[in-house]
Order: sequence, then C-alpha cells, then structure tokens
Amino acid sequence: MPSPIALVTGAGSGIGRATAFTLAVNGFTVVLAGRRAEPLEHAATEIIKAGGHALAVSTDVADPISVDALFSRIETDFGRLDFLFNNAGINKPAVPLEELSLAHWQEIFDINVTGSFLCAQAAVRLMKTQTPQGGRIINNGSVSAHTPRPNATPYNAAKHAITGLTKSIALDHRSTRIACGQIDIGNAMSDMSARMDKGMLQADGTTAPEPRFDVQYVADTLLHLAQLPLDVNMPFVTITANQMPYIGRG
Repeated sequence: MPSPIALVTGAGSGIGRATAFTLAVNGFTVVLAGRRAEPLEHAATEIIKAGGHALAVSTDVADPISVDALFSRIETDFGRLDFLFNNAGINKPAVPLEELSLAHWQEIFDINVTGSFLCAQAAVRLMKTQTPQGGRIINNGSVSAHTPRPNATPYNAAKHAITGLTKSIALDHRSTRIACGQIDIGNAMSDMSARMDKGMLQADGTTAPEPRFDVQYVADTLLHLAQLPLDVNMPFVTITANQMPYIGRG
C-alpha cells in the first residue's frame, strides 16, 4: 500500500520542521513548503537520511501562482494529498492599534490568513477529485484565537479568522470525506517564540518571561491527528506550556 502524502507549509523551521520529520519517519511521504529554499532542503535531507521520503518545494503561500505551482507538483508527482498542515505564518512585535501601519496589518493577513485559505482551497479541490476521495486539513491557529495578547491586533484578528476558516471547511466538505480541524498552540519552542524567554507584555501592562515547551509534543499531536480515520474529526485541539499565562491571561 503506498504511503499517504502530507504537505506541511512553513516547514523549514520550528513547528513545521518538527512536524514534517515526525510524519515522515512514521510512514508519510512529506512535501515541505516554505519561502526559503535552503532550510527546506536541509530539512528534506534530514528526513531522507532517517529513511523517510520528502520533497522540498519553495513556495510563497500568499502568492496564488506559487500555491498553484506547489499543488500542480503534488498532483503530478503523487496524484493525491492526504494531509495538509497549514502552518506557515508570521508574527511581529507588539504595536498599539493607533500606531499600527496598514503594511503591518496586511503582511500578517496575507501570510497567516490568505496563505492558509489558498492552500486549503487547493487541497480541497484535489481531495474532492482524487481516488479514494477525501483527506484531512489542520490549520495552525493559536491561543490568541481565543484569548488575545495586548497590542497584537493584526495577529489576534488573523488567528480569529483562521477559526472561521476551519469551521467553514469542516462544515462544507464533510460529504466529500474531508475533515478539517485546528491546533491552537501556546509557547512551543521555536524561533518565533524565542523572545518569550526575555519577557512578553502582559494584560496588566507588566512584562514577564513566559515558559515554553518542546515542539516535539506539537509534532506528536499532529501525527495523531493525521492518523485518524476520516470518519473522525477533532475540530479544535489546544496545547500549551502548563504555566503560561493563558487561562484568563494571568
């Protein structure tokens, strides 16, 4: 039986890289997508050295032409897609709303929301027409989709939008055996979260360091989701450092 095909966006580092490796060493053929070709190739090489199967494809998820090229490659090389982890995303330093530039807002939405939409749309089109039909999409949300951080309006709004995208895909495509869920992550160890060790602005106006946890636990959770049968869905999963200021943000 051929191995299932998985696509991980933002796969060159952090959560994406760990997830791609974990899927690959557990029987998935993994397509690694991201803007920077060199980290993707390094990650793919690690997978192959470990006995897995991987393909690196440099992709800008916010660019429809780039996303079309990515999915054309997947369809040509593999003929199907079984699992999409919509992971690519960015964050930027905290900025009060009144000082926020339109460019700052648009950059976060272009990658975090439009990028997730474009990849999900292409995945749905392929999953509906492939044989056997169906597949699973997991969007990377955030605990900020539930409880916002201060002075992070674009990121908070973008992650709330991801929740709407997840619910819509899950609702609209059950009849074609497409399951869609969301993983909301709080303080996994990655380059994006490194500044948490030095201190993060809290809801009461103070700055305090926040605990982080090993990214492998995220990867293991995603492997579990990827291995579920398509008649089972977990619409939302939250995983955080136990001591992080999340429930009530304090």
